[in-house]
Amino acid sequence: MPTFAAISADATPSPRRGPWPGRTALRPLAITALLCIVGSGAQAACPPLLDRSFPRLQDEKPQNLCQYAGKVVVVVNTASYCGFTSQYKGLEALHARYQSRGLVVLGFPSNDFGSQEPGSNQDIAAFCENTFGVRFPMFAKSSVKGGARNPLYADLAQRTGKTPAWNFHKYLIGRDGQVVLSFSSQTDPQDPAFVQEIEKLVDSQ
Repeated sequence: MPTFAAISADATPSPRRGPWPGRTALRPLAITALLCIVGSGAQAACPPLLDRSFPRLQDEKPQNLCQYAGKVVVVVNTASYCGFTSQYKGLEALHARYQSRGLVVLGFPSNDFGSQEPGSNQDIAAFCENTFGVRFPMFAKSSVKGGARNPLYADLAQRTGKTPAWNFHKYLIGRDGQVVLSFSSQTDPQDPAFVQEIEKLVDSQ
Protein backbone atom coordinates (compact mmCIF):
# COMPACT_ATOMS: atom_id res chain seq x y z
CA MET A 1 0.00 0.00 0.00
CA PRO A 2 1.56 3.37 -0.92
CA THR A 3 2.70 5.64 1.83
CA PHE A 4 2.47 9.42 1.90
CA ALA A 5 4.62 11.85 3.79
CA ALA A 6 2.72 13.62 6.54
CA ILE A 7 2.51 17.41 6.40
CA SER A 8 2.59 19.18 9.75
CA ALA A 9 -0.14 21.76 10.27
CA ASP A 10 2.33 24.24 11.74
CA ALA A 11 4.99 23.73 9.10
CA THR A 12 6.74 26.93 8.11
CA PRO A 13 5.54 27.92 4.65
CA SER A 14 8.12 28.37 1.94
CA PRO A 15 8.97 32.01 1.26
CA ARG A 16 7.02 33.46 -1.65
CA ARG A 17 9.08 33.56 -4.80
CA GLY A 18 9.40 36.75 -6.79
CA PRO A 19 8.70 36.97 -10.50
CA TRP A 20 10.64 34.59 -12.65
CA PRO A 21 13.54 36.69 -13.88
CA GLY A 22 13.32 35.32 -17.42
CA ARG A 23 9.64 36.20 -17.84
CA THR A 24 10.22 39.89 -18.46
CA ALA A 25 13.06 39.16 -20.82
CA LEU A 26 10.80 36.96 -22.94
CA ARG A 27 8.18 39.65 -23.47
CA PRO A 28 10.02 41.37 -26.37
CA LEU A 29 10.45 37.98 -28.02
CA ALA A 30 6.73 37.28 -27.71
CA ILE A 31 5.89 40.68 -29.18
CA THR A 32 8.30 40.12 -32.06
CA ALA A 33 6.76 36.72 -32.78
CA LEU A 34 3.28 38.26 -32.79
CA LEU A 35 4.37 40.95 -35.23
CA CYS A 36 5.82 38.29 -37.52
CA ILE A 37 2.51 36.44 -37.48
CA VAL A 38 0.61 39.63 -38.26
CA GLY A 39 3.08 40.47 -41.03
CA SER A 40 2.75 37.06 -42.64
CA GLY A 41 -1.03 37.46 -42.55
CA ALA A 42 -0.73 40.79 -44.35
CA GLN A 43 1.39 39.19 -47.06
CA ALA A 44 -1.14 36.39 -47.44
CA ALA A 45 -3.83 39.04 -48.08
CA CYS A 46 -2.26 40.03 -51.40
CA PRO A 47 -5.05 40.13 -54.01
CA PRO A 48 -4.72 37.54 -56.80
CA LEU A 49 -4.45 40.28 -59.42
CA LEU A 50 -1.15 41.45 -57.91
CA ASP A 51 0.18 38.07 -56.81
CA ARG A 52 2.83 37.72 -59.53
CA SER A 53 6.38 38.84 -60.26
CA PHE A 54 8.01 40.73 -63.14
CA PRO A 55 11.61 41.79 -63.85
CA ARG A 56 12.38 45.39 -62.99
CA LEU A 57 13.29 47.50 -66.05
CA GLN A 58 16.65 48.86 -64.99
CA ASP A 59 18.27 45.66 -63.72
CA GLU A 60 15.77 42.87 -64.53
CA LYS A 61 15.61 41.77 -60.89
CA PRO A 62 12.27 40.04 -60.10
CA GLN A 63 9.76 42.25 -58.29
CA ASN A 64 6.60 40.87 -56.69
CA LEU A 65 3.60 43.12 -57.21
CA CYS A 66 2.28 42.14 -53.78
CA GLN A 67 4.42 44.99 -52.45
CA TYR A 68 1.75 47.30 -53.90
CA ALA A 69 -1.18 45.56 -52.17
CA GLY A 70 -3.41 48.10 -50.45
CA LYS A 71 -2.44 50.87 -52.87
CA VAL A 72 -4.32 52.43 -55.75
CA VAL A 73 -2.50 51.22 -58.87
CA VAL A 74 -2.34 52.66 -62.38
CA VAL A 75 -1.08 50.07 -64.87
CA VAL A 76 0.03 51.51 -68.22
CA ASN A 77 1.72 50.05 -71.30
CA THR A 78 4.35 52.44 -72.60
CA ALA A 79 6.52 53.11 -75.67
CA SER A 80 9.37 55.52 -76.35
CA TYR A 81 8.50 56.49 -79.95
CA CYS A 82 4.74 57.06 -79.89
CA GLY A 83 2.50 60.05 -80.35
CA PHE A 84 1.40 59.50 -76.74
CA THR A 85 4.92 59.21 -75.29
CA SER A 86 4.60 62.69 -73.79
CA GLN A 87 2.06 61.16 -71.38
CA TYR A 88 5.07 60.01 -69.37
CA LYS A 89 5.20 63.56 -68.01
CA GLY A 90 1.60 63.47 -66.82
CA LEU A 91 1.98 59.98 -65.36
CA GLU A 92 5.05 61.04 -63.39
CA ALA A 93 3.17 64.12 -62.15
CA LEU A 94 0.29 61.91 -60.97
CA HIS A 95 2.69 59.57 -59.22
CA ALA A 96 4.45 62.43 -57.46
CA ARG A 97 1.21 64.18 -56.48
CA TYR A 98 -0.63 61.18 -55.06
CA GLN A 99 2.17 58.88 -53.92
CA SER A 100 1.83 60.02 -50.31
CA ARG A 101 -1.88 59.18 -50.46
CA GLY A 102 -1.28 55.63 -51.65
CA LEU A 103 -1.07 55.80 -55.46
CA VAL A 104 1.53 53.99 -57.52
CA VAL A 105 1.97 54.01 -61.31
CA LEU A 106 3.39 50.83 -62.86
CA GLY A 107 4.80 51.06 -66.39
CA PHE A 108 5.06 48.09 -68.78
CA PRO A 109 7.00 48.91 -71.97
CA SER A 110 5.76 47.02 -75.02
CA ASN A 111 6.69 46.80 -78.68
CA ASP A 112 3.24 45.49 -79.65
CA PHE A 113 1.99 48.63 -81.39
CA GLY A 114 3.79 50.02 -84.42
CA SER A 115 7.13 48.63 -83.20
CA GLN A 116 7.46 51.87 -81.23
CA GLU A 117 9.50 50.34 -78.39
CA PRO A 118 12.39 48.63 -80.24
CA GLY A 119 15.18 49.22 -77.72
CA SER A 120 16.59 47.07 -74.94
CA ASN A 121 15.47 47.38 -71.35
CA GLN A 122 18.58 49.46 -70.64
CA ASP A 123 17.78 51.76 -73.57
CA ILE A 124 14.22 52.24 -72.35
CA ALA A 125 15.32 52.91 -68.76
CA ALA A 126 17.81 55.55 -69.93
CA PHE A 127 15.20 57.21 -72.16
CA CYS A 128 12.62 57.40 -69.36
CA GLU A 129 15.14 58.80 -66.90
CA ASN A 130 16.84 61.30 -69.20
CA THR A 131 13.77 62.53 -71.10
CA PHE A 132 11.00 62.60 -68.51
CA GLY A 133 12.70 61.97 -65.16
CA VAL A 134 10.48 58.94 -64.57
CA ARG A 135 10.57 57.74 -60.97
CA PHE A 136 7.56 55.43 -60.87
CA PRO A 137 8.25 51.66 -61.11
CA MET A 138 8.89 50.34 -64.60
CA PHE A 139 9.17 46.72 -65.66
CA ALA A 140 10.98 44.86 -68.41
CA LYS A 141 9.57 44.98 -71.92
CA SER A 142 6.79 42.45 -72.52
CA SER A 143 3.74 41.84 -74.65
CA VAL A 144 0.38 43.22 -73.52
CA LYS A 145 -1.92 41.71 -76.17
CA GLY A 146 -2.57 38.36 -77.83
CA GLY A 147 -1.47 34.94 -76.70
CA ALA A 148 2.00 36.09 -75.67
CA ARG A 149 0.79 38.87 -73.36
CA ASN A 150 2.06 38.87 -69.82
CA PRO A 151 -0.24 37.32 -67.18
CA LEU A 152 -1.17 40.63 -65.53
CA TYR A 153 -2.48 42.00 -68.81
CA ALA A 154 -4.32 38.76 -69.54
CA ASP A 155 -6.07 39.06 -66.18
CA LEU A 156 -6.82 42.77 -66.64
CA ALA A 157 -8.34 42.13 -70.07
CA GLN A 158 -10.49 39.34 -68.68
CA ARG A 159 -11.76 41.46 -65.78
CA THR A 160 -12.52 44.60 -67.77
CA GLY A 161 -13.32 43.19 -71.20
CA LYS A 162 -10.86 45.75 -72.55
CA THR A 163 -7.52 45.01 -74.24
CA PRO A 164 -5.06 47.81 -75.07
CA ALA A 165 -5.60 49.02 -78.63
CA TRP A 166 -2.45 51.15 -78.56
CA ASN A 167 0.31 52.40 -76.29
CA PHE A 168 -0.55 54.18 -73.02
CA HIS A 169 -3.79 52.34 -72.32
CA LYS A 170 -4.49 52.67 -68.59
CA TYR A 171 -6.03 50.36 -66.01
CA LEU A 172 -6.97 51.70 -62.58
CA ILE A 173 -7.00 49.23 -59.69
CA GLY A 174 -8.52 49.97 -56.28
CA ARG A 175 -6.93 49.34 -52.89
CA ASP A 176 -8.72 46.00 -52.57
CA GLY A 177 -7.36 44.78 -55.89
CA GLN A 178 -10.91 44.25 -57.12
CA VAL A 179 -12.03 47.61 -58.48
CA VAL A 180 -10.73 47.81 -62.04
CA LEU A 181 -11.43 50.59 -64.53
CA SER A 182 -10.07 50.93 -68.06
CA PHE A 183 -9.07 54.08 -69.96
CA SER A 184 -7.96 54.32 -73.59
CA SER A 185 -4.74 55.86 -74.86
CA GLN A 186 -6.74 58.99 -75.68
CA THR A 187 -7.27 59.65 -71.97
CA ASP A 188 -4.54 62.00 -70.83
CA PRO A 189 -3.18 61.34 -67.31
CA GLN A 190 -4.33 64.86 -66.34
CA ASP A 191 -7.82 64.39 -67.77
CA PRO A 192 -10.29 65.60 -65.09
CA ALA A 193 -12.41 62.43 -65.34
CA PHE A 194 -9.35 60.22 -64.85
CA VAL A 195 -8.05 62.31 -61.94
CA GLN A 196 -11.50 62.27 -60.36
CA GLU A 197 -11.51 58.46 -60.32
CA ILE A 198 -8.05 58.47 -58.74
CA GLU A 199 -9.26 60.91 -56.09
CA LYS A 200 -12.17 58.63 -55.23
CA LEU A 201 -9.93 55.60 -54.85
CA VAL A 202 -7.11 57.22 -52.86
CA ASP A 203 -9.71 58.61 -50.45
CA SER A 204 -11.24 55.15 -49.94
CA GLN A 205 -10.07 52.90 -47.12
